[in-house]
Amino acid sequence: MNTAIDLDAAERFLAGTGRVLDQRRFELLRRGGDATAVRDAVAAYRNQDGGFGHAIEPDCRCPASQPAAVGMALRILDEAAAWDEQLVRDACDWLEQNAATGGGATFVEAGVEDWPHAPWWVPEEGRPASLIQTGLIAGTLHARAVAHPWLDRATEVMWTRIGQLADPGAYDMLGVLNFLDNVPDRERARTAFDHAGPLLLDCKLVELDPEAEGEVHGPLDFAPRPDSLARQLFDDATIDAHLEHLARDQQADGGWTFNWFAWSPAATADWRGFMTVDAVSVLQANGRL
Repeated sequence: MNTAIDLDAAERFLAGTGRVLDQRRFELLRRGGDATAVRDAVAAYRNQDGGFGHAIEPDCRCPASQPAAVGMALRILDEAAAWDEQLVRDACDWLEQNAATGGGATFVEAGVEDWPHAPWWVPEEGRPASLIQTGLIAGTLHARAVAHPWLDRATEVMWTRIGQLADPGAYDMLGVLNFLDNVPDRERARTAFDHAGPLLLDCKLVELDPEAEGEVHGPLDFAPRPDSLARQLFDDATIDAHLEHLARDQQADGGWTFNWFAWSPAATADWRGFMTVDAVSVLQANGRL
C-alpha cells in the first residue's frame, strides 16, 4: 500500500515557514505556476559580481558569493525550467574568476568564517577543486548544454578525478553522479560509472535500510529519478521501500525534514522548506503522485 501525501498540508507548511523561493518552487511543481516567479526569486540571491550568496544554500549564510550558492541557484533554475541565460553566464564568469587551483570550484571560499555558517564549511588549503561543488555545478550546466571556459576545465577535472576514485565520501559521490548523469559524452559516462558507481556499495556509502537513523544517504539521494545512472545498482523492491519511507516521512506539520546536524534555527527552517519541495518532486518523478 502506498502512503498518501497531503499536498495541501505541505503547501500550508510552506506558507507558514518556507522561503518565497520554495513557495514559488512548490507552486510551479504542483499548480503550474509561473517559472518567471522562480527565476525572480533566485535572482534575489544574486550579487553584483554575478555569483550568488545570502543563504540560498541554507547552511552557508554568507552574503558574498560562494560555489555552493551558485550550484543551488543553477539547480533551481534548471529544475523549474526557469533558465536565464544572463544569470547563468554571469554566474559562470564568477566561477571562472574564482576557479579552484587547476580548474573547477572550491568547496567554500575564504570569508565565510566572518558570517554564520555550518561548522563543516571550512576553506581548504591550496583551494583544490571540490568533487561535490564541481560535479553538481558542471552537471547542471551540461544538462542545459552551456558552453563556457569554466565548464571546459571543470569537465576535465571531473574526468581526471573520477578516474582516480578509490575511497570517496558520500558527498563526493553526489557530485560525481550528477556530473555523470548529465555530461554529453554518454559512452564515456557509462564507462566511468562502471568504475565509480559500485563504490557506493563497496565503500558502504549508501544505506539500504530505509528505517536507518542518523546522517545516512539512501538510494534516492544518489538516484532520485528513474533515469539516474545509479538506479541500476538497486532493485525495484529497494527503491519502492525508500519511496514509501519518503512518503511516510511527511511530518505532522505537513513538511519534510533532513537528517544532518541542525546548527541554526534559520537554516533548519530554510532546509525544511527546500526538502519539502524536493520530496514532492522526487515522489512525483517516480510516479507516486
